[in-house]
Order: sequence, then C-alpha cells, then structure tokens
Amino acid sequence: FFGLKSHDCHTLMQQLLPVAIRSVLEKPARYAITRLCFFFNAICAKTVDVSKLDKLEEDVVVTLCLLEKYFPPSFFDIMVHLVVHLVREVRLCGPVYFRWMYPLERYMKVLKGYVQNRTRPEGCIAERYIAEEAVEFCTQHLSDVSTVGVPSSQKMGVSKPLSGCTNTEEVLPYIEQHMIHIKTAYPKFRKRTKWQQDKHNSTFIQWLRFKVQSELEEDNHGVSENLRWLAVGPNMAVPLYRSYLIKGIKFNIKAQDDVRTTQNSGVYLLAQTMQVVSAKDKNPILSNMGFYGVIQEIWDLDYQKFTIPAFRCDWIDSS
Repeated sequence: FFGLKSHDCHTLMQQLLPVAIRSVLEKPARYAITRLCFFFNAICAKTVDVSKLDKLEEDVVVTLCLLEKYFPPSFFDIMVHLVVHLVREVRLCGPVYFRWMYPLERYMKVLKGYVQNRTRPEGCIAERYIAEEAVEFCTQHLSDVSTVGVPSSQKMGVSKPLSGCTNTEEVLPYIEQHMIHIKTAYPKFRKRTKWQQDKHNSTFIQWLRFKVQSELEEDNHGVSENLRWLAVGPNMAVPLYRSYLIKGIKFNIKAQDDVRTTQNSGVYLLAQTMQVVSAKDKNPILSNMGFYGVIQEIWDLDYQKFTIPAFRCDWIDSS
C-alpha cells in the first residue's frame, strides 16, 4: 500500500485483515491474529459496553499467549505487551476515539502549510491562523457578498419549488378513483388484481388528463395549479444532467462516478409493489420491497411552472 496513514492501517487491521488472511495462514495462527483484530475493533468502537470490559481483558491475555505460540520472541517488544493495559485505560478514561492523536496529527499538516518563511515557523503559523480566523469571522456577517478565494456553497439557490412527494400526494386521490373506474368498467376482471394494475399503468395518464379537464370545466377552483400542469404532462424536450443537487444531496450518473474516487450514483427505493408466486399468479400481494440501483441518466422534467428530477436506473435483481 502507498500513502496510507497510521489511522488507515488501524482500520485495515480491524476490518480487512481477518478476511485477507483467511486463505493464507494456517488455522491456529489465523485464529490468534483474528482474535487480536476483533479486540482492537471492540475497544475502538464509538460505544463501549462496560459490562464486557472484564471479558475483553481476559480474552486479550489469552490472545497474547496464542501469539507467543506461533511468532518468534523478537516479535514481542514492549509495544505488544502494552496491549494488556488498553482495557484498563478504556475503563478509566472512556472511549478511545476521544483520546487518540489522529485528528491532531492531521491538523499538523495544516499548520505546516502555514509556514512560508522557514526561518520563522512559529511566527508564520501564528499570523496565518489569526488572519484566517478573522476572515472566517467576517464572512459570517457578509453572507450576501461574493467572496474572493472562498467558493460558494453548492447548496445555495438549488431548492426546487416542487418535489416528487408533493406530486404523489396531489395525484393519490385520482389514482384511487381510477382503480374504482376500472373495476366498474370491467366487472369480469374484478378478481384479477394483476390485470387491473396493468390496465391502470397503461391508461392512467390519459384518464387523468380528461378527468382534470372535466373538473376545470365544472369548477375552476377545485383543481390546484400544480395538478393542472401535471395533467398536461411535461415538455417533450428533456434535458439530461451528469450531476444533480437535491436538498443538499448530490447525485451523479454512473459514467460520472467511473472517473472519480467518490461514489454518488447508488440509490435505494422502498416502494409498494406486487409480489407474485409465478407468472400465472393472477392475485399478487401488495407489500413494501426495497430496491437497489445505479443511476444511468438524470432527467429534468419541465412542467412549465416547475421542474421535477427523475432518475433512470439499472435496478439490481435481488431475487
């Protein structure tokens, strides 16, 4: 590995090392190392159960004895034997992450970057720290002014006038009315739930357009403006985006994530869907199911008065 810090090595030891040595070492040696990894994972957790500390202290003694059976004496310096006292420190001082030095070591790099005159490092750090503190304090009182050298937040001016949840709530009564209309118009299919759902999916948009139009002719105040534009439908010209910011959360398409080190193209959807036993099942059961997918395209549907983002995803087959 290249460029790893001490904290990265600690994480590798706690999480990945037990898996990495699974097919490399013999079972007795692998068992001893895995016990040591689990011990560090337990004492470095954000929450520590005090009632389990005595058991941890007993286990680490046995773990060190197992290590002495399979590793040479030169391996056991003072640092290895100090592991016995770590549980006592947790009992007296609390969780480890409040006391370790990793955040301070990272901040040392920031302080080193302040040094421009290497003959006076202390003065450079002090002056630069005071200058940055003053600038940050002033920018809090000048939030409406464009600053030089301080990038504006991506969350500014990106709030959408309408969300997909609001649209669903406005259309939900019409969905129920359309299902009743289908059962009334096709009485011989009243017991075939899957057929009714397929018919609803294929005819609902056109039915909603005529339904809203008839309600507007009868009572102009009974239909909200948002519902009018939803019934008309979006513009046929749909712009595509590689990234989209919604309520402070940034979503990327898969092609955008392929050239980056971060990943923002994965999505999770909890939806109510029909579950069938087989292809011949005519009465499926409605239940909530979780879907995992990857964003391939981001559409921005334009309804003249507002826009609604839509994701075209490749969904993972969880069956």
